[in-house]
Amino acid sequence: MRTLAIGDIHGCCTALLALLDEVKPRPDDQLIFLGDYIDRGPDTRAVLETLIRRQVAGQWIFLRGNHENMMLEAREHFIEAKLWQECGGLETLRSYRAEGRPDWEQAIPESHWNFLAQTKPYYETATHIFVHACLDPDLDLAEQTDEMLYWEFFEQIRPHKSGKVVVCGHTPQTLGRVRDVGFAVCIDTGVGNGAWLTCYDTATRQCWQANQHGKTLIGRSCSPGNAPP
Repeated sequence: MRTLAIGDIHGCCTALLALLDEVKPRPDDQLIFLGDYIDRGPDTRAVLETLIRRQVAGQWIFLRGNHENMMLEAREHFIEAKLWQECGGLETLRSYRAEGRPDWEQAIPESHWNFLAQTKPYYETATHIFVHACLDPDLDLAEQTDEMLYWEFFEQIRPHKSGKVVVCGHTPQTLGRVRDVGFAVCIDTGVGNGAWLTCYDTATRQCWQANQHGKTLIGRSCSPGNAPP
C-alpha cells in the first residue's frame, strides 16, 4: 500500500486526469488530497465530478482548503460570496454556467455541496500529518485554529511536537518545485498559476507531476535540497 498526497488542484481537471493516469492508484493505496480543489482554474465542476466518481471509499481522504471554506461560507452570506468570487470563485461559477445568477448556489449539484461539506481539517498517520496550509507546532491537531489550518503560509511552519513530517499545500512554490525542509513538505506546485500539480509518495519521497497541457514528469525523487524541475 502506498500513501500518496496530492496538492492543490484549483479547477485544473486536465492536469488531475493526467496525474491520476500516471500514478495509477491501486485499490489499496491511500490518497490524501490536500484541499483547494476549486477556483482559479477553468474546470472546478469537472474536478469535483472526477473526485466524487473515482474515489475509493475509505482510501481517498479529502481535506479542506481555504477555498472550500470560502465557498461554503459564500453559500450562507452575501458579503462572503462577493469576497469568494474575487478570489477565484468567479471561475468556479463559470464552470457551472452560473456567473451572474442571484441563485448561483442552486446551479451547483447537491452532491458537490455534500462533498465540500464533508472535507476534513487534517489527517494523521503513524509518521505524517496532512494539512492544507500550516500547523501550530505546540498544539495538538484538535486544538489547531482555522487560521493555521487553512490560511498560514509554509514560511511559518516549524517542526511539530509530534515529531511527524507535515505534508501541506496552499503556498505555491516557485517554478513548480516541491519544497522539502525535512520536517515538512509543501506540494502546492502552482498548477492554478500555470505550473504543476504534484503527487507525493510519503514512503519513497518520489513525485509525479502533470500540467494543464497534459504533460507529465514521472517518478522524480524529492528529498531535502532535491526537488523536481
